[in-house]
Amino acid sequence: MGRRYNAAVNSPRTTQPDADRVGVLIASLLLTFALIRLVPSPQLVLRLSLPGFYLEYPVGLGTLLSALAAGLAAVGMDWLLQGHSEPGKRSTAEHWLLPALTTLVMGAPLALLPDGPIWWIGFGVGGLLLTGVVLAEFIMMKPATDSFGLAQAGLTALSYALFFILVVALRLSGLRMVTLIPPVLVTATLISLRILRLDGPDRWDFPWALGIGLICTQLGAALRYWPLTPLQFGLALTGPLFALTQLCVSLADGAPLRRAAVGAVGILALAWGSIAFLR
Repeated sequence: MGRRYNAAVNSPRTTQPDADRVGVLIASLLLTFALIRLVPSPQLVLRLSLPGFYLEYPVGLGTLLSALAAGLAAVGMDWLLQGHSEPGKRSTAEHWLLPALTTLVMGAPLALLPDGPIWWIGFGVGGLLLTGVVLAEFIMMKPATDSFGLAQAGLTALSYALFFILVVALRLSGLRMVTLIPPVLVTATLISLRILRLDGPDRWDFPWALGIGLICTQLGAALRYWPLTPLQFGLALTGPLFALTQLCVSLADGAPLRRAAVGAVGILALAWGSIAFLR
C-alpha cells in the first residue's frame, strides 16, 4: 500500500488525470453529501429583527459540511493539478472555482429531495457532474491538447446547468426574496466570470461578470412574486445569464454591437418563449 502511494506521488507529470486521485476526490465529496443526509443535527436559528422586518435563517451541521465540502473540492482540485505536465509555477486558482461551486450548489437540491430512489438518482447525478467538472478543468490546463475544445464546451454547458439547478432548487425551497438574492448574485457572477475566462484566458472580466450577476439578481427578485413553476423560474433566469454572457463574448471577439445584440436577443427570446410550454 505504501509503495503504491509513493509511486503515485512521485509519478511523472502527465496531461491525463491520475485515476486514483480523481476517485479519492469524488468519493470524499460524495461521502460528505451522504453525511449531510444521514447525520441528524440540531439547527441554530439566526434571527434578525428590525422595525417592519423580521428574518430567520436556520444554520445546522449540514450548512457547515457544505462549506467544508466546497473547500475540499478546491483543495482537491489543486492536489489533482499538481500532477499535470504544465509548469508548476503556473497558478491553478482559476480551476478551483467551478469544482467548489458545483459542490456547494449540489447540496441544495439534495437537501430538498425526499428519501428513496429519487434522492439516490440526484446523488448519482451530482457525482457525474462533479466528475465531469473535475476532468474538464484538468484538461483546460493545457490548451494544446486535442480535447481542449470539447472540455471548454463541456464546462460552459455544465456551468449553465449548474445555475439552472440552483435556481430551481431555490424556487422549490420557497425562500423569501431577501434570502434568495445572495445565492443568485454570487452564483451568477462567478459562473459568468468563469465562462468569460474560458473564452479569454488572458483576462478576467470582473465588471461584465458583476453586471451580469446584478441583472440576473434583479430579475430573480422581481420574478420571485410571479406565479411561475420552479422550471419556469429557472429558465427565466438562466436565459438572461446565457444571453448576456454570449453578448460579452461576442463583443470581446470583435463582433459588431448590432450583430452581438441580435444574437443575445434571439437567445433570450427562445428561452423566455419556451416558458409558455413548461408547466
